[in-house]
Amino acid sequence: MADYERDTVSPEADLDERAIEGALRPKRLADFVGQERVREQLSLVLRGAQRRGRAPDHVLMSGGPGLGKTTLAMIIAAELGAPLRITSGPAIERSGDLAAVLSTLHEGEVLFLDEIHRMARPAEEMLYVAMEDFRVDVMVGKGPGATAIPLDIAPFTLVGATTRAGLLPAPLRDRFGFTAHMDFYDPADLERILHRSAGLLQVDLAPDAAAEIAGRSRGTPRIANRLLRRVRDYAEVHGDGRLTRDTARAALALYEVDAHGLDRLDRAVLDALLTKFRGGPVGLSTLAVAVGEEPETVEVVAEPFLVRSGFIARTPRGRVATARAWEHMGITPPPDAAFGAGVPAAAGDAGGAAAPPGGAGTSQP
Repeated sequence: MADYERDTVSPEADLDERAIEGALRPKRLADFVGQERVREQLSLVLRGAQRRGRAPDHVLMSGGPGLGKTTLAMIIAAELGAPLRITSGPAIERSGDLAAVLSTLHEGEVLFLDEIHRMARPAEEMLYVAMEDFRVDVMVGKGPGATAIPLDIAPFTLVGATTRAGLLPAPLRDRFGFTAHMDFYDPADLERILHRSAGLLQVDLAPDAAAEIAGRSRGTPRIANRLLRRVRDYAEVHGDGRLTRDTARAALALYEVDAHGLDRLDRAVLDALLTKFRGGPVGLSTLAVAVGEEPETVEVVAEPFLVRSGFIARTPRGRVATARAWEHMGITPPPDAAFGAGVPAAAGDAGGAAAPPGGAGTSQP
């Protein structure tokens, strides 16, 4: 993927930001904002296990980055009063790596396995037995003389997190007793998160400023907290330290985050789609060339939010701009646009659209 800097509205976090996030994470389930259904279901799972005096069922959490999967894993351990062991799928390259982790777990310990879908297949097969029977089979020797030695492990609770639930094999998914899907947050919940974070950061956040930041946070708490820190910096340098709506608007304009949370790349994609290809349909490769980025960058970085927000529709013939995209960019659609001014944005989901005159590229839909 091309080196595209997108720190401001990226749902991913680097090591430095994860350290900052640690100070803002809620420590108990009662303090966790949003995801009401998941909170209620998870609370029942944990309370039931505590009353029975047993480790709760294994938990699988799926959803986009920055929605609180790691935070919930930490909360599960805190609610159980158990230690938390953290690792990730990419770090488990061999079955021996997993055996080393599992064999050192204490009874009742919580193992958080992030990006579980990226775990090596041999380790994945070992995990099946560990989750069900609390046992791992360690292979000693090689070739025909190899021997499997069963090793009992302490009962534990596995909390798996994934952004690509569809990549998990069915046998692994079926071994989780509770599966939670993390949805994007509505602005009201993001405002509550922002006020809580502002209190921890000891900054004066006005209600209208919180609403302004929440509306540009793409439904993601991680982005909301990041934008809050950017606005705080702006207020301290260019103002009196108070976070008002005008301050928030000025700061976010400086960082090129518009009222809908779109950044420079998002707008470049929409501008190319509307002005160069008359709204589409246009193929991914052609669109990427038009904005000077790699196809993977457009597909992975920009497109998910544009599709989810209703600015772009994916059709069998390529990407097509919706009526909302024309309106947001302030461009009048031509009469033969795939989605004209009088056609609802949602219409693009019903099927393909006729290609406009001029032969817009349709490679790689």
